[in-house]
Amino acid sequence: MIRPTLLCTAALFAVAAMAPAAAQTATAAAGAASDAPTGEPTEIVVTAQKRSERLQDVPLAVSVVSGDVLARQGAVNLEGAQYLVPSLNFRKSGTSINQSLYLRGVGTATFSIAGEPSVSTVLDGVVLARAGEAFSDLVDIERIEVLRGPQGTLFGKNSSAGVVNIVSKRPGNDFGGYVDGGFFFDNGNEYRIRGALDMPLGDNVRTRLTGFYGKYDGNIFNDAPNVNRRVNGYERYGVRGILEADVSDTVTLTVIADWRRADDDCCAEVIGTTPAGIAAGALAGIALKGDRTRTIRQDLITQTKETSWGLSAQLDAELGGLTVTSITAYRRYDNREIRDGDWLGQAFSDKAVNPGRLGLNQLHDDGPQTGNTFSQELRLTSPADQFLSYVVGAFYSRAESERTFTRTVLRCDTALAPTSLVACGSPGAPPSDVASGTATFGSVFDNVALFGQSTLNFSDRFRGIFGLRYTIDNLSVFHSRVATPNIANIPGVNRNFDAGVFATSTPANLNGNPAATNGVPFRAQTNADNLSGKAGLQFDVSDDVMAYGTYSRGYKGPAYNMFFNLNGNGTNVIAPETADSFEIGLKNALFDGALIVNLAGYYAKYKNFQANNPDLVAGVVVTRFTNAGDVSTRGGELDFAWRPVPDLSFGGGVAYTDARVDSFNAPAGGAAVPAGTQLAFAPKWKGSLTVDYRLRTGGPIDVTFGAQGSTQSSQLSLFDASAAIRAAGLIDAYSLVDAQIGIVSSDDAFRISFVAKNLFDTSFPAQITNGGPGGSLRYLIPREADRYFGVTGRVNF
Repeated sequence: MIRPTLLCTAALFAVAAMAPAAAQTATAAAGAASDAPTGEPTEIVVTAQKRSERLQDVPLAVSVVSGDVLARQGAVNLEGAQYLVPSLNFRKSGTSINQSLYLRGVGTATFSIAGEPSVSTVLDGVVLARAGEAFSDLVDIERIEVLRGPQGTLFGKNSSAGVVNIVSKRPGNDFGGYVDGGFFFDNGNEYRIRGALDMPLGDNVRTRLTGFYGKYDGNIFNDAPNVNRRVNGYERYGVRGILEADVSDTVTLTVIADWRRADDDCCAEVIGTTPAGIAAGALAGIALKGDRTRTIRQDLITQTKETSWGLSAQLDAELGGLTVTSITAYRRYDNREIRDGDWLGQAFSDKAVNPGRLGLNQLHDDGPQTGNTFSQELRLTSPADQFLSYVVGAFYSRAESERTFTRTVLRCDTALAPTSLVACGSPGAPPSDVASGTATFGSVFDNVALFGQSTLNFSDRFRGIFGLRYTIDNLSVFHSRVATPNIANIPGVNRNFDAGVFATSTPANLNGNPAATNGVPFRAQTNADNLSGKAGLQFDVSDDVMAYGTYSRGYKGPAYNMFFNLNGNGTNVIAPETADSFEIGLKNALFDGALIVNLAGYYAKYKNFQANNPDLVAGVVVTRFTNAGDVSTRGGELDFAWRPVPDLSFGGGVAYTDARVDSFNAPAGGAAVPAGTQLAFAPKWKGSLTVDYRLRTGGPIDVTFGAQGSTQSSQLSLFDASAAIRAAGLIDAYSLVDAQIGIVSSDDAFRISFVAKNLFDTSFPAQITNGGPGGSLRYLIPREADRYFGVTGRVNF
C-alpha cells in the first residue's frame, strides 16, 4: 500500500505536465521549439466545451498534457499518458482491439463487437467509434485534454466516464519543420523517426505533412523451437496531412487525412506461476517468477495487424457574430487478431496423469475484423461575451463492424494416449486430430442526437450552466458459427465449436438443434432513446480563483454480447448504462499565473453498468458482457503547474479514487461480486510528478534536465466473485521514475537527450488473468516494467 504521505509529497511538487503545455499555441510554427520555457506564463487554451477557452475558465475537471511532454517521456500511444494523468488508467490486453481506458475507476472491458467504450476518444473533432482505434500512435500532437466524468451533453453516448480529446499540431504560416529520431536499448532495441513539414501554398492556404516510422524488438523472449526470438514488439508507420484554407475573411476550411499501418507481435501472456500436472513439464526450463517472468514458450506468435485511415473536413464560418461549424468524417479500421490460446509450445497427452482424458490441447485463434464509421456534426456557437452564450448542434454517426473468428484445436487421441508425457505429433505419440469453429458476426450502430449547452452570465462573476442532449440509438447484430466437423455432441469436446445460436434455439436446447444446417445466423435489433444533460453554477471568487458545482447525467447506449463463444443464454439485449454525477471544483491561478492549482471532488452512480462477468463455457473460463449491476465512484483530484522562475517548471497531480460495487447481478448459476468490492483497474491512490529545468549557459549550447515519477496503490485485475481469485489477480503498488539530460542550442535549432526509463528497475504486470495451463496465472508485462535507456535527437528548421 502506498502511504498517503508519499502522494501528499508528490502533490506539493506535482505540476509540470501542464506547464510545457502552457507554452504551446496551435499556430506555432513547426520550427519553433514548442517545449522551450518562456519568461512569462502562457494561458492554457482548451476546447473541452466545443469552443476555445482558457483552462481556468472551464467548469469541469480537465488535465492537459502537451504532445512534446509525451514525446520526451517516450510515450508511443495513450498507454503512456496514464503515467502523467493520475485519474487515467489503462487495461492492457493481448491485442489492441480489446484494450480499454478508465477514468475515475470506470471503463468498459469487453470482447464484444457490439459494445462501446465508456471513455470516448476524439481526434481533431472526430469521435473514434471503437476502443481499439484510440491506441494509434501519438505523433505531432499539440495536446491531449483529459475530461473527467460524464461528458455526454457535448460529446455523446460513449463518454459516460469521460473524454480524451486529442488535438494535432496545425500548419504554420512559414515554411519549416522538424525531424526527430530515437534509439532505445537494454530492453530490446527500438528505433523511431518522425518529422513534420509546413508548406504554405499561398497567403491563404497552409499545409502540414507528418510522417513516422517505429520498430521495437519486444520485451519477452519466446523460446519455442520455431520462434526463438523476442516478441511483444512492433513495427508501425504512417502519414498525416492537414490543409487549412482561408476561403474568405469569415470562412475557414480544414481537411485532415491520415493513414497508419501496425504489425505488432504483442502482447503475449507469460505464465508466471507453476502449473499443475503435465503443464509443468510442458514449461520445463522456464523460470516462473510471477511478474518477473520474461520467457514464454508458444508456437504461435500472438499478433495484432492493423490498417486504419480517415478523412475529415471541417468548415468554420462566421455569420453575424455566430460561428457555424460542420465536421464530416469517414474512418476505416481493419484489425486482425492472432492469438496463442493454450500458451504452450505444442499439444501434449499424458494418460498416466489424466487417465481417460485428453492432455493439453493446442488452441489457436485468428480473427480479422473490418470496420468503418461515417459521422456528421453540425453546430452553432455564439459569442462568449453576452448574457446567453451557447453551443447547439446535431450529430449523426453510423459505425459498421464485421469479424470472422476461427478457433482451431489440435488434440491427441484419448484412447491411445501413452502412459507418459508426450508431445502430439512426436514419435510414439497417439494419432492427433484437428477441430475448428468459425464464427462470423457483426454490428451496426446508428446514432442521432440533438444537443445544446448554454451559459447564463448573471453577472461578471456569477454564471449558470445548462445543457441537454436527446439521443436515439439503433443497434443491429448478427452471429453464426460453423464447426468442422460438426462436433456439438461429441463427449469431451468444448461446446464452443457447436453449431452456434440459430433460430432453432429453445429453453431446453440453448444452442439450437446441432443437426440443423450450419450457417443460419442469429439476428437481433434494439432501439433506445435518452434525454441527458448538465446543470451547474460557476462563481469567480476573485480574478484568480473560480469555483463551480455541476450535475451531469451520463448515458451509454444498448449493447449485445457478440463474440466467438456466443451461446443462447447470451443473446439478450444489454440495457443502456446511465450515470448521475456530481462535481465541485476550485481553479486557482496564483502569482500572476506562475502557479496553477486545480481541485475537484466528485461522486457518480452508474446504473446498469456494462461490464464483463466471469462465466464458464464447458468448463472453460470466459468473460460474458452483461449489465453487471450498479457501481459508484467518489474521490478527489489535484492538478497543478508551477513555474517559479522562467526555466524551471514542476507539474503533475494526485488522485484519490474509491470506485466500488454497490449491487451486482450474478450470472446464471454463479455467485455475485460482494458489495463494496473495488472495481478493476481503479487504484485508490495515484500521483505523478514532473520536473524540467534548462540551464542557460550564455553560450551556443544550453543544458536541460528532467525527471518524471508516477506512483499508484494496488489495483484489482481479476474482477471475480471469489475473494481468492481477486487476491490472486491483485496488482501490487508500484512507483516508476524516469530521468533525462540533454543539450539544446540556444536558438532551439537542435536538441539531443539521454533518457533513462524506470530508473530503479521496478517490475509490475499490466494485467493478471487466471485460466492458464494447469490452473496457472497469466501475466501481461508492459515494456515499462523493466529499466531501459535511450538517445533522442531533434532538428528544427
